[in-house]
Amino acid sequence: MQFRAAVLNRVNESLSVDTLTMAPLSATDVLVRIRATGLCHTDLEVIQGTLAYPLPIVLGHEGAGIVEAIGREVTAVSVGDHVICSWNPHCGHCFYCERSLPILCEPYTRHQPNGFLLDGTSRLRRHGETVHHFFTTSTHAEYTVIPQSGAIRVSRDIPFDRACIIGCGVVTGVGAVVRKAKVAAGSSVVVIGCGAVGLNALQAAKLVSAGRIIAVDVGPARLERAVRFGASDTIDASNDDVVEHIRAMTQGRGADYVFEAAGNKATFRLSVEAVRPGGEVVWLGKINVDEDVSFRWGSLMGEKRFVRSSYGDAHPSRDFPWLVEAYLDGRLMLDELITARIGLDDINAGFGSLARGEGIRTVVEIE
Repeated sequence: MQFRAAVLNRVNESLSVDTLTMAPLSATDVLVRIRATGLCHTDLEVIQGTLAYPLPIVLGHEGAGIVEAIGREVTAVSVGDHVICSWNPHCGHCFYCERSLPILCEPYTRHQPNGFLLDGTSRLRRHGETVHHFFTTSTHAEYTVIPQSGAIRVSRDIPFDRACIIGCGVVTGVGAVVRKAKVAAGSSVVVIGCGAVGLNALQAAKLVSAGRIIAVDVGPARLERAVRFGASDTIDASNDDVVEHIRAMTQGRGADYVFEAAGNKATFRLSVEAVRPGGEVVWLGKINVDEDVSFRWGSLMGEKRFVRSSYGDAHPSRDFPWLVEAYLDGRLMLDELITARIGLDDINAGFGSLARGEGIRTVVEIE
């Protein structure tokens, strides 16, 4: 079959919307007609060359759509199901999957960085040339093919544009609070960086009835937005002594939990200073994998706990339907995260806005 997709051919250049061909499905493949896909900073990192992937490649890892066809061994979904694509499909039987760590699935970590599905191959072609998959999802396209463990059936009641953003930014932020840190009611929480992931960490803290919820960012607009998503207090990092203010708000101790969602050296260091002795730091942001981050040795003392979380400790088959239910029940804000909707042909303009730091989430809607 043929379909249109946004293809990155060279770093630091615009994507081209081209016609691709889909190879036949394997036994465990699921063909999804994409109806909506979000633009994420991780996609932008590939475009800018700070995250290396083989080219050409179809980006996109926040996607939702309808199952169009399935391989002969697929049992998780049926044709016609509405699904959210998970960028972390897993084999279910490797060393890490058996230890309930699907994020570290060995076939995934072996083949995904090379632009392939779990079997080490691509289904995407352009004029006979191999086109690579991104995060096994490649949702910036009219159609994609994903392993069945990455196709998560959800209620038909949620619109596709809202559903798609659950697949990365929402589950990463909410999962970090609810699943990874397991924040207790009444705890003090600091969120550093109020982009898409940070806002979802804030609303998750409110969801679990945290006590003082402190948002840290630069500029009044981002901090006002943080209040709408659940922050009880805000600190402007450009004007204030952040650590001093956090300690003043937490009886001089520091926060019980600190979630770093800004992704730079200074905020990683800040997160360690801001947490109380015995507290927990969850690093959600990221920088170039070869960069060093330094900490004041004394700030690491006091039985503090530090953990990296890439996907909020998510088990998509459990957590995507739960998040959909929370949205439909009015407990989770999704509409407010979407600040622009565009078509596939406007995707380069969408990434331009993302690079300039405009809005929260741009969603590409595909008819």
